[in-house]
Formats: sequence, structure tokens, C-alpha cells
Amino acid sequence: MATVGFCGDWFILTCDKKLVAVHIKQSREAFVFDCSTAEKKPKNTQDSNSSDGCASEETGSDRVLAFTVSPSGKLLALTDDTKRLVLFHCEPSWKCISIRWVVRRCTSLVFSQAEDELLVADKSGDVYSFSVEEPQREGELKMGHLSMLLAVTMSPDNRYIITADRDEKIRVSHLRSPYNIQSFCLGHQQFVSALLVPSAQFHCLLSGSGDGTVKLWEYESGRRLQSWDLRELEDTRSSDPDEEKTPTVSRITCSPDGCHIAVQCERVSSVQFFYLQRGSEDRLVPHSRLSLSHCPLDMTFDPEGRLWVLMDSDDAPLQVYTHTHGSWQCEAVSPELKTVTEALRPHWETLEASTRSSSTSEHLYKSSFDNVAVYLQKKQQRLEEQQLKRTMTQEAKNKKKKKMSGGGALSSD
Repeated sequence: MATVGFCGDWFILTCDKKLVAVHIKQSREAFVFDCSTAEKKPKNTQDSNSSDGCASEETGSDRVLAFTVSPSGKLLALTDDTKRLVLFHCEPSWKCISIRWVVRRCTSLVFSQAEDELLVADKSGDVYSFSVEEPQREGELKMGHLSMLLAVTMSPDNRYIITADRDEKIRVSHLRSPYNIQSFCLGHQQFVSALLVPSAQFHCLLSGSGDGTVKLWEYESGRRLQSWDLRELEDTRSSDPDEEKTPTVSRITCSPDGCHIAVQCERVSSVQFFYLQRGSEDRLVPHSRLSLSHCPLDMTFDPEGRLWVLMDSDDAPLQVYTHTHGSWQCEAVSPELKTVTEALRPHWETLEASTRSSSTSEHLYKSSFDNVAVYLQKKQQRLEEQQLKRTMTQEAKNKKKKKMSGGGALSSD
């Protein structure tokens, strides 16, 4: 799994076990953090979720699972398959502040607006809070779901935690008292895979799902404002059966000025753009569609509003697109792209291996099938067996009666 992002002017790439940061404005040495060489969990550390209560060294693949950047762009946190939670300070120089341990493997991270708290969502459905000001303090359980959490974010005013799970639910909870649920945003037909509070409209929420839709919500009330089926926005329908499947929304991101919203789907070689129209009621309006030469692995906006797309390509895996004259154009010559490409070149092999081994969201879809025919067949079989049993019982009774009546006639003679 490969992901990209920006931490201030640092371009961030995670691939397999590594995080690589490259400065796009200054000639500075790239920062590389390899989880496989990071601090291991001490053997004498008690594992809170161990069934026997015995201490054991944590094992895992060290693969980076998720990362997030603080609102100021000065902090970054990542989590990996060995259940590390690593906190970095990015400016004035890169420094690892702390390595802590989560209870279960995580799926999503988010900093609070004040950057004093880091929320971590895991596969069991729990959200833990980790202090940023006290980087050695263990996490505290904040809230829990009954299903795997796939995304977590916060309202810009720090009032609400917004969580999305595999059971199609989006829950809006109060940050200081998470047991107090403000609302549910319900309407998706499959797992909710992406959440975003747009930078221009803080009262709105965008969500993407395995059902191939993007929905706009007023999250405080849980009211759905709009829904778009991404398949209906395609210019032409593909003849490839695999591409005819319902697309899974894997990323929703917004430009710094809030003017452009980009939506990426798995196994779809394009990016759909929207903009939010203000009025008596906010509306999500399709803007344009960017066709790509390869399927995107991830994408992110830089501080200047350009879109960086990481693609499943050996030749040119990274491209930069600029919005010019109402459309998105690829920058043929970009000094920033050249700088990043040169710095990442030693890691392309790892990126390719990570791409080949990356998992999709197929396992998140719930199996569904029509078992009515099977039920009716079994019911008919059961009725026939019951009828046969009754017939055999009746025949046995009749034979017994005949035998008894025959024996009585013989004794009377």
C-alpha cells in the first residue's frame, strides 16, 4: 500500500515499511524512516489484549498502515503493522518525538485542531486518544463501535469526532463526552471508506463508500444534502467486466482554498472533481473528470493547490496537475516534480513491490446471496420426509391391527 501527502512543503510518500519526505522548495536532504529498523516493543511490556496476560514481543510486517499530518503541517504521525504509533516533528528539522504502542492495528489517524491530541481508530472499532503534549503517555480509550472502523476525522471546532465503519454508519460524537452521540449520517449501502470536512464549509461532511457514491451531509443534524453515483458521471461505460463493478471510493481530498474536491476510486483510471456551491442549501456540483494513463494509487494537493497523483506505473509513477483555464493539465516540466522524483528514485523498487502486494477493499464487502430457492428446496424435502414417515407409521399400524384381528378370530374357533 502506497500513500502520499504534504507536511508543509515536504512531500510525503509511504511505501511498504518506509516513510520518505522530500522538500519541494529547498535543497534539503530527504528524510527516510524505516519501520523495520525502528524500536521494538520491550519484551517486559504487558500486552493489554493478550489472552493469557503474559508479556511478549510484538510481531508484524512493519508495513506502514496509515499516516496523518497536523493542521499546521509541523507534526506527522504514522502507524504500522507492528502496532507502533510514531510521532514526528517536521520543522525546523525532522525528529522522532516518540514511539508508542497501540492495542490493535489501526486504520486511520487524525490530529485535533489544537494539535494537542491524536485520535487513532483501529480494526476492532475502538478510538484511542494519545497526548501530543505528553508524548510518552499511553493512549486512553475514547469510544467504540461494534464494527471495524475505516475512517476518522474531527470537526474544525474540535467539538465532534466523526467516525465511519464497515456497517455503513457514520457516527458524530461529542469529543469531550463520546458516549453522547450527536447524530448518525445514514444512507450508504456499503462500508464507508472515506471522510472529509471541506476547508471552505466546516459544517459539511463528504463521505465515500464501497457502494460507489459520494454523499454530502450536514453532519451536526445528520441530514443528507446530496448524493452522487460516480458511475453516472462516467463519459463512457467500459466494456471491461472488471471496470463495470461498483467502484470503491478510496480517497476524497480538498484543495487548500476549498475550491476543488477530488475523488479517487480503486481500479478506476480517472479522478472526478467537484466543487461546493453555496446558497440557501449547499450543493455538491460535478466539475470535470481527469483521465489518467494508469490507475491512481493515491493523490494529494500541495500548498499551492496542485494535484500530485501517484499511479501504478513503472515509467512515470508520479505526476503533477495544475488547474488552468477550467481544466486540469499535466505539468510537463516541473522543477518540484523533478526534485521529488530524483529523491525517490532509490525507493521505486520498494514502491513497485508495495504496489504489487497492496490489498484492495474486496474483503470489506459483505457476502450476500439469494437463499430462498435453497430454503424452499430443503423445506420441500423436509415435508416429503415427514409425509413418508407418517405413511410408514400408518402402514405399520394397519399391519398390527390386521395381525391382531386375525389372531382373535383364530382363538374364537
